[in-house]
Amino acid sequence: MEIRCANCAKTYPLNTRAWVCDACGGLLEIHGAPAFDPARVNAAMRSLWRYEAMLPLPSGAKPYSMGEGWTPLIPLDYDGLTIHCKLDFLNPSGSFKDRGTTVIVSAVKSFGYPHVVEDSSGNAAASLAAYSAYAGLAATIFAPAHASPVKLAQIEVYGAQLERIEGVREKSAEAAQAAVKHGDAYYASHYYNPFVVAGMQTTAWEIWEQMQGRAPDVIVMPAGQGTNMVGMYRGFRALYTQGLVARLPRLIAAQAERVAPIALAYARGAAEPVPVEPYKTIAEGIANSQPVHGVELLRILCETGGAALSASEDEIRAARLKLARHGIFVEPTSATAMAVLDKLAGELQGGETIVVSLTGSGLKAPL
Repeated sequence: MEIRCANCAKTYPLNTRAWVCDACGGLLEIHGAPAFDPARVNAAMRSLWRYEAMLPLPSGAKPYSMGEGWTPLIPLDYDGLTIHCKLDFLNPSGSFKDRGTTVIVSAVKSFGYPHVVEDSSGNAAASLAAYSAYAGLAATIFAPAHASPVKLAQIEVYGAQLERIEGVREKSAEAAQAAVKHGDAYYASHYYNPFVVAGMQTTAWEIWEQMQGRAPDVIVMPAGQGTNMVGMYRGFRALYTQGLVARLPRLIAAQAERVAPIALAYARGAAEPVPVEPYKTIAEGIANSQPVHGVELLRILCETGGAALSASEDEIRAARLKLARHGIFVEPTSATAMAVLDKLAGELQGGETIVVSLTGSGLKAPL
């Protein structure tokens, strides 16, 4: 296995500290990863490490796991629709980010790097702080000063060094990238690093197993930088390539109206995200005005016959409360998927299997 630029094909070793191609600026991908093989699934393992044989880690890498993955997929009667909710907010740190974090931390430990750096509005940073503490890594986190106080407190309680950055979300990324240009720190970016995306594939494999070897017809999920949807797509694409599903699910990207570069591009039929101002939104986890995986997201939506829609702040708040009255309490970012589902309800066909990805705990954000 090796790291390869998706744009110019320049290669790097697995332990490279580069986060984009130094020749052309393209995104880096893992080349030569194992193919999905159902015979190699360790069914006795009740975590995403049941798929260890398919995860692209160096030979002999030790898994650093706290039991993440294998989260419930539950049916829910919702306004006349029977949907299935993937409760990924039940991961150890309270969000789906743990899927990518367990893989990247396991990789970093095998590489021998002592220090990781991340920028995040909260969930990815809290996840990395937790797993770094578990694995004995030093962690420095750059986060927007306006992020949820609960998330910022969660980052600090794990012992990570928290740097609060004033301004919009992108300022935190700039600060983190500047910090890793010198020294031995590894940029454990949840949106640039390909080990993170590899971990996100496991959601698709779990859904496939939990639905007795079938793919759902539709999956609705929040979309910011795009790693969760890219991972979901690649996971189902791996199943499709092996002949384990007959078709790919239609993927629906949910965004906040205030920061909706993918939804605007989809509405206009554009192949690239529409430039937008980086406004603040209660759906802070997807407040990305320049999504790193934006072009790939739009291609995925086209390939799967999916769509991208946005919801207003009031619609997101209402959807959060509505879902809570069904017994499921999520943060506003996750509720964005439910708000978009409400808009789609009239277009969905009876009998279709619908999965909604619920990514972050409601305990992370105040009402």
